[in-house]
Amino acid sequence: MSSAVKLAHPLTVRETCVRLRHMAWINTVSPEAASGLLKRLYAAAIRRAGKVYNVIRLQSLRPEILRHSTQLYLEVMHSDKSPLSRVQREMIATVVSRANACHY
Repeated sequence: MSSAVKLAHPLTVRETCVRLRHMAWINTVSPEAASGLLKRLYAAAIRRAGKVYNVIRLQSLRPEILRHSTQLYLEVMHSDKSPLSRVQREMIATVVSRANACHY
């Protein structure tokens, strides 16, 4: 028999975070403390989006991984090789973010 607690009405991630009033803490490198490759990646993020969002900062301890994930994002969302338009890709991303209670 499982020892897991079963709730009558399971909470969403957002509801759980609001009720617990805390989130996991992940160490990151601030834009001011960045150097080398990470500094260049942060500068590119600022040119693209006007700031360094947390979704970028959470990968700051591994700049090479951040570089690869940024390349993947740009290929998926901005490439002209996709049969989907940029608008369609953004709409899909928005729906998925909403379904996941993610404000990005």
